[in-house]
Amino acid sequence: MGDDEIAELRRRRMEQLQRQAAEQQLMDEELERRHRQDSQINLILMQILEPEAKERLSNIKITRPDFAKAIEQQLVMLAQSGRLKQRVTDAQLKELLKQLTPAKKDFNIRRV
Repeated sequence: MGDDEIAELRRRRMEQLQRQAAEQQLMDEELERRHRQDSQINLILMQILEPEAKERLSNIKITRPDFAKAIEQQLVMLAQSGRLKQRVTDAQLKELLKQLTPAKKDFNIRRV
């Protein structure tokens, strides 16, 4: 193996390490952006939800995270558009959940 080959291998390895470092930095920035966004959403939710409603939303987040995220986004949009005049109570949150939950289909099986 000559000096040129070793230099080429070093150059390739250095490029690979630089790419990995750049990718890691992008992932770290994305993670930080998500954390900031989640913090802002949580702050808004704390301001607009009564404690019981916040607890209900936390329980939903445990069982159905995607659905809870959609509800959180809906509540934040309502708050930012000024359509919420007061804090959301547990009963109001239940009503919103009923509206956003897809209707279940009932099946009746009759045996003859």
